[in-house]
Amino acid sequence: MAGWRTRRRREVADEALVRSLFEEHGRAMLGYATRLLGDRAAAEDVVQEALVRAWRNPDSLVNGRGSVRGWLLTVVRNLVIDRVRASHARPAEVAGVPAGIPVEHDHADRVVDSMVVLAALDGLSAEHRVVLEQMYLHGRSVAEAAELLGIPPGTVKSRSYYGLRALREQFRDERAGAEGIAG
Repeated sequence: MAGWRTRRRREVADEALVRSLFEEHGRAMLGYATRLLGDRAAAEDVVQEALVRAWRNPDSLVNGRGSVRGWLLTVVRNLVIDRVRASHARPAEVAGVPAGIPVEHDHADRVVDSMVVLAALDGLSAEHRVVLEQMYLHGRSVAEAAELLGIPPGTVKSRSYYGLRALREQFRDERAGAEGIAG
């Protein structure tokens, strides 16, 4: 029973020691680690590990050689060196492709998409097709398309609107037909 009490007193004393070390030297340790790593979160991890080592080896702190702060900063520096070496030894971590971000498609997909759009454009009236080609395939503004085609800007806008609506209907009809075949 006496051994348990002695051990418990030592644990409480060690915890108090670590708390006082953090209060007295924590800022210096964190600043030093942040300067070395350039990453505050990683520096906080290093400081925590240094304090754990101080807690596990309290006799090393009071061994009569140098200052406590010097010992702690040396531990921080060694932990930073270990961390940097470990990061160079491992291959770089690559994050997975987050959901919602489109993955680059094959060139063949773009060719097929272009063929589908061009075929759909052929199904439009000449007035609608010419306006959509000028605006979306050649990248012209409403004013530029109007000037090139010799029609008012309002006409370009309305033909663009009705042409896009007709394209949507064509694609909707094609999708419904494809689902009917697949289903």
